[in-house]
Amino acid sequence: MFFHKWMRRILVGCCGWAVKGGKEAYYQKFPAIEIQETFYKLPRTETVMRWREKAPRGFVFCMKAWQAVSHPVSSPTWRRAGLQPGKREATRYGWLRPVKENFAAWDKTAEVAKAMQAHVVVIQTPASMPDDQKTQQNVMKFFEHASTHHLTIAWEPRGKLAKNKTFLQKVCEKHGIIHVTDILKSEPATQHKIFYTRLHGLGGGEVNYRYRYSDQDLRLLAEKIDAINFEEGYVFFNNLWMAEDAERFMKMLKRENKLT
Repeated sequence: MFFHKWMRRILVGCCGWAVKGGKEAYYQKFPAIEIQETFYKLPRTETVMRWREKAPRGFVFCMKAWQAVSHPVSSPTWRRAGLQPGKREATRYGWLRPVKENFAAWDKTAEVAKAMQAHVVVIQTPASMPDDQKTQQNVMKFFEHASTHHLTIAWEPRGKLAKNKTFLQKVCEKHGIIHVTDILKSEPATQHKIFYTRLHGLGGGEVNYRYRYSDQDLRLLAEKIDAINFEEGYVFFNNLWMAEDAERFMKMLKRENKLT
């Protein structure tokens, strides 16, 4: 399907409330956010409903899925998960395994996403997740369950899985998943009406949070986005200078009449 560029909507923001002054200050600068709190420990539905109610009309929430579905209990981030599974259960969480523990964790994630009215729920799987036949089968089965909630789901795999574009295309097209990449490093394996990129800094490795984007980087970013066919695009910066870089990028797009 082809989407006319003049019909596009591009939303730029940050991975988290990265503006001094809290949420109210953030709302003044950006039209969208990717909530990070939901990855570490799911907030109460009443909490995210208050966020939604206090946000300006038209403000867009996206959110990162709870780590219980993506990261094994051995991940250091689990210290903040608000969950203490038993020894047997602890071996079952994460890596999108199609087991009752992960399904229950996803169901709770979906409940929060619906209360927030999240436009996109992003699952980020760690580099430790293997790329083998069993894992691929597990991913397929997990997304069969996840899709029953009728949410817009995006997946950012890291490590070996991120390089298996053939499998990523297969699973994304079968289940309507958005393949998330850092577009300055890699293009998505498949086309979706929604384009979603997370920018983690340039340099060695998959992330370099200390990186500050240059004007040349932002120009290249605009060119890469312009070359992709989509209806709605989300560009979220995830580096230490995310607020400054995102604001500079928005100004660049506005000068070129690429923001609606």
